Amino acid sequence: MQSFKRLNTLTGWFVFAVALFTYASTVERTASFWDCGEFIACSFKLQVPHPPGAPFFLLLGRIFSMFSFGDLLNVAYWVNMASVLASAFTIAFLFWTITMLAQKTFDKPESEYNTADTLLVIGTGAVGALAYTFSDTFWFSAVEAEVYGMSSFFTAIVVWAAFKWERIDDEAAANRWLIFIAYLTGLSIGVHLLNLVTLPALALIYYFKKYPKPTFWGGVIAAGIGLVILVIINAGIIPGLPGMAFAVERLFVNTFGLPFNSGVIFFTVVFLGAITYGIIWSARTKRVIWNTSLLSLAFVLIGYASYMQVLVRADFNPPINENDPSDALNFLSYLRREQYGSRSLLYGPVFTSRPVESKNGADLWKKEGNKYVVFDHQPEYVYAPGDEMLFPRVYSSQQNHPALYRQMLGLAEGQKPTMGDNLKFLFSYQLGHMWWRYLMWNFAGRESDEEGAAYLLPWSSDQNVPDLLKNNKARDNFYMLPFALGLFGIAFQYFRRRRDFLIVGLLFLFTGIALQIFLNSPPSEPRERDYIYVGSFYFFAIWLGLGVMALAEGLRAYLKSDMARNGLVVGLSLLVPVMMGAKSWDNHNRNHRYHSVDFAKNLLNSCAPNAVLFTGGDNDTFPLWYVQEVEGFRRDVRVCNLSLLGTEWYIQQMKRKTYESDALPISLEFDNFNKGKNDIVPFYEVPGVKNGIDLKQYVNLIKTNNPALQVPLTNGDMTSVLPSSVLFLPIDKAAIDKANFVPANLRSMVKDTLQWTIGKKDLYKPDLIMLDIIATNNWKRPIYFASTLAPDNYLSLKSYMQLEGYAYRLMPVAIPGASEGYINSSIMYNNMMKKTFWRDLDNPNVYYDETYKGSPVVSARIAFFRLAEQLMREGQKDKAREVLNYSLKVIPDKSIPYEQTSSNYVRFLFEVGETKKALEIAETMANRADQNLTYDKSGNGNRFGSPDSDLYILQNIVEACKEAKQTAAANKYEAIFQKHINAFG
Repeated sequence: MQSFKRLNTLTGWFVFAVALFTYASTVERTASFWDCGEFIACSFKLQVPHPPGAPFFLLLGRIFSMFSFGDLLNVAYWVNMASVLASAFTIAFLFWTITMLAQKTFDKPESEYNTADTLLVIGTGAVGALAYTFSDTFWFSAVEAEVYGMSSFFTAIVVWAAFKWERIDDEAAANRWLIFIAYLTGLSIGVHLLNLVTLPALALIYYFKKYPKPTFWGGVIAAGIGLVILVIINAGIIPGLPGMAFAVERLFVNTFGLPFNSGVIFFTVVFLGAITYGIIWSARTKRVIWNTSLLSLAFVLIGYASYMQVLVRADFNPPINENDPSDALNFLSYLRREQYGSRSLLYGPVFTSRPVESKNGADLWKKEGNKYVVFDHQPEYVYAPGDEMLFPRVYSSQQNHPALYRQMLGLAEGQKPTMGDNLKFLFSYQLGHMWWRYLMWNFAGRESDEEGAAYLLPWSSDQNVPDLLKNNKARDNFYMLPFALGLFGIAFQYFRRRRDFLIVGLLFLFTGIALQIFLNSPPSEPRERDYIYVGSFYFFAIWLGLGVMALAEGLRAYLKSDMARNGLVVGLSLLVPVMMGAKSWDNHNRNHRYHSVDFAKNLLNSCAPNAVLFTGGDNDTFPLWYVQEVEGFRRDVRVCNLSLLGTEWYIQQMKRKTYESDALPISLEFDNFNKGKNDIVPFYEVPGVKNGIDLKQYVNLIKTNNPALQVPLTNGDMTSVLPSSVLFLPIDKAAIDKANFVPANLRSMVKDTLQWTIGKKDLYKPDLIMLDIIATNNWKRPIYFASTLAPDNYLSLKSYMQLEGYAYRLMPVAIPGASEGYINSSIMYNNMMKKTFWRDLDNPNVYYDETYKGSPVVSARIAFFRLAEQLMREGQKDKAREVLNYSLKVIPDKSIPYEQTSSNYVRFLFEVGETKKALEIAETMANRADQNLTYDKSGNGNRFGSPDSDLYILQNIVEACKEAKQTAAANKYEAIFQKHINAFG
């Protein structure tokens, strides 16, 4: 017995060491894309990230950041290491959980284990834990500053502690473990809410131990109680307690006339006093269940108290302070994630539904004077009979979602979806594409790292596969060996330990399928969402480990020696995680990958000093926040995120000075942009102003709620409108001359008025604020728009914009025909050739996934092409050649393969006399396009890339060769183009 315990402990630490070495060797050295830049910046200075926040994660990140010892360039690495360490511990606790479950399949105590038994149990845990170590999704989260690695750690340790508690006979000692589990659950709330969905299954563990003769309905009731506890924590404690505190706060302030926060303080004191009294009373009266329950609640609250960090730091109003949760009002909104809206789960509208009426819903409160007052209501929409459905899955009417629903379901325009369509979308897309495909990525193999990539089957071949797909580092075929082990483990546990099978099955279900049903995925996402379901992959790894025992049991009849059989099975099974690690290392190794940060620096360096820079979503903004907040780079530029500019708290923050950046010139007051006010300014053409409206006058009319711009809504409220599709802005030539930013050759083209057609469309709040900034700024500060923005974000002003690198500068001059802006070649040459960073982007050994190969690289190549084209127009062919060769040097095909825009290299290189390079690139790109199109039309449902993109590449190359009089090459590529154009139309 002692020998087994010692070996079990040592092996657990061994798999921990393997995981720690793996993740520490492959960890990102800086801030990767998506939320990581935001989390690192917020950890470093304890700021407030997007709701519902991750305060405990940030506190640990802050501690880890101190290991940089003042080296700002190493802060990101050390915050990433917090995920590395947490993920390695996850693997250790997974090992010990599997070995506990494996032991329960034996019919003898530990004291009777022989060497063969010990080898099988330890081997079972090692195979399952190591397979999960090298699984795609978990490895991805383990090497970056995201919450999912640490969230997995809490899931792992809570489940391990629950099974550990099950083995303890002494009730007093066992109860301490329950309190420990409650504390871990409370702490996990400050990281991510994933851990909460394990509670129904943990309730079953409690039931099976306390009731040796369980019944079906007893199990249902136990799981139901666990579900109730989940709801109590998720709805009753997390937002519920602040909600009750705010209700008491309103009573104290509005009714009793007491100062702000008096009600919150009173509620907190009374609530904590009641819990303290209950604990003391239950201890004195020896009510064990009550005492344990109240202590567990207290320790959940102690863990949950990490959210005090949010309140404290928000009150200091740091540069990143999302939702500004510094008081009871905003804190409640922050916890409820109201910023993201809501979706119907049980009954509601579908994407074809249109509201017929709007009613006033929940009150919206604000501080006014010394009271809280209702300033508006949440809208509640009423739909016509038949426009709502039970269990609506096809619900989203945002963006291009209706068109995607129709495409996926084969619905004609105007045709309403049926319940059959609804369920088809559930099973084919939500559960098939958005969960099953991810499960198979981890345990069967992944086709590539392209968006929407399928999984691989054992017979998936590389024959006739395009070179780019074949050589994609993320193309890993595990031949379904891990998946098969998992299936064996499911069957084995079902027949040997049905109660444990039910527990692990519920854990797998709640962290996978049930979570997908709750999230109700729309038909498109900004990126792959496999990380959300990492919990279900964790529990599948338990079954994968138990599959080793299933194999050993299956060979019992053929190999009588326990030692030989167990040794053979464990040895062969260990090859599975070894294979997974060897195949997956290259596409999880983030060493020397810096371009997320370099992209941010290049974008900031495209701007003149003291600029205002409008950016888009996460990847346009979070890396910029990181380099400004952590590395102190270009803090004079005010980054203005258009995704957040529709929120009142963010607009308020833009109206104050931050670092070297002055407050933004926003003239509208808080009441003009408060929640629910001017969210949408509908277009409503007024005959008297159809020839245009003065932008400054228009903003002032909005500011004063002038009746001339007001029209009634269906609910009786009034709203401002956009009365004309034409706007004009008087130009202060003296201010422009003083700023001295218009090139000499364009000064004569500066007119008295900037006039443009914004279009007959509604304005959204970010549009309104941008227009206010443009009107109020009076050309004092440079205003830039990132080149990665969606077309609508440019407010139809592109012809008044000058491209200076990765960003367009708003100018008082329009160039005829320059619908995509015009180039200032001297400024742009200096920015692109002397102020850009390209660390290791030319290194073919560095792994760049689709996020890096997408917008960051495409933006860079387009910028280089447009600069080269302008230089050629100006007769500066030598400079154009230098620009093109420099771009090929810093972003070579060997590390970042050519994509659609790269076909422009052929024409430009011909024009600057680089014929050999042009023909080499033409040959490379044409061959790849030919391979992709041949693969697409092979008739097996295969697709790689986009046929439209490949056809465009071929057509572009053909035209470039014809223009350069390269007849032989033109004929060759024309034949390839014609071969495919007929097939794809």
